[in-house]
Amino acid sequence: MSAIVVADAKVILKKGEGRTIKAGGAWVFDNEINRVEGSFDNGDIVEVLDHDGYFMGYGFINTNSKIRVRMMSRRKEHPVNEGLLETRIRNAWDYRKAVMNPELYGYDARLSGTDEKEALQKLSCRLIFGEADFLPGITIDKFSDVLVIESLALGTDRMKNIILNLCKKVLAEDGVDIKGIYERSDAKVREQEGLERTKGFIGEPFDTKVLIEENGVKYYVDVENGQKTGFFLDQKNNRRAIASLCKGKKVLDCFTHTGSFGLNAAAAGASSVLAVDASDVGCAQAEENAKLNGLENIIKFQCADVFDLLPELEKQNEQYDVVILDPPAFTKSRASIKKAVTGYREINIRGMKLVKNGGYLATCSCSHFMDEELFAKTIREAARSAHKQLRQVEFRQQAADHPILWSNDASFYLKFYIFQVVEEL
Repeated sequence: MSAIVVADAKVILKKGEGRTIKAGGAWVFDNEINRVEGSFDNGDIVEVLDHDGYFMGYGFINTNSKIRVRMMSRRKEHPVNEGLLETRIRNAWDYRKAVMNPELYGYDARLSGTDEKEALQKLSCRLIFGEADFLPGITIDKFSDVLVIESLALGTDRMKNIILNLCKKVLAEDGVDIKGIYERSDAKVREQEGLERTKGFIGEPFDTKVLIEENGVKYYVDVENGQKTGFFLDQKNNRRAIASLCKGKKVLDCFTHTGSFGLNAAAAGASSVLAVDASDVGCAQAEENAKLNGLENIIKFQCADVFDLLPELEKQNEQYDVVILDPPAFTKSRASIKKAVTGYREINIRGMKLVKNGGYLATCSCSHFMDEELFAKTIREAARSAHKQLRQVEFRQQAADHPILWSNDASFYLKFYIFQVVEEL
């Protein structure tokens, strides 16, 4: 079923609640609600009012979730309907076209010089980023001519076919032809919304190994079996940034996934790259990507646990000009922050010890719960333990097609540092 159902129901907040919503927040939690007047089904659109009856907006309700209402509109004259969804999607696409302009015409060797229609067709980007695009709970990635959707909230899950058809309509206005759609709504978090995990084709089946190009490097993206939606588009600019330091250098790329950081380093002229990942499937795909780019003689892949391998490399007195640490999120909740800090601290100590004096370390965290201040503190402590001095080259964030909405803290999650590592004097 795909539908927008507007219920004759009003959610009344407790006295003193609603400040977050008034400031632009997107979520109403169960403990903020006084009562619900009227009848509704989970996933329906309801009105949200403060304790004094002041209209705060429209959102979809789900009594199975701690996030009881996800806001969709804040203006009485903007009810939730297909017209509103189309406006949101068109705004999101127009934003990507603006902020991805260098990707379209400057940095990507294959796309550069093509006409606008062809460039937009081949562009890979995050088309919809949930709350940051005012479409809560839904993510859509565009991999060239394929869309991959991840739906994590009941309300937008019920609307997903409408949203996808509108995406195709908006893209078609710029001559972009979407050949296929794949759903990757298989995250465990769906169970918190009372939803089953699901994946598969939406519409006609197609080859799920999709060819894309980013920063002049080609990749096969496995949208069916790869992590998340198949490829991490949020690091595109960070890959380019660290690659600029890799010409003629010996590089270690940790947690390589399908090879992206290492391949960018190799393409930039690194003398050698060792890329490491614990996944056999990931390493096999990374090797295929290396051959696709003619870089198999420069980059070598090792399937190993990074936490086990780095101490072994240290024992062997291995040293690298550039070390890249791109680990998975060590925490997905506040409850496991302490354990995550331990993991980030250890991996950074090990990484710093493998950097030659005057070499470079790229290190990042993709967990929202590991905030910028705590991550910086953890790196600082790691440097002390490793007896290294860090000279900050750059602090970076997620790519602009993953926009950070200042009223929604969860939209800022990727912290990326580049340091020069020097011995203590």
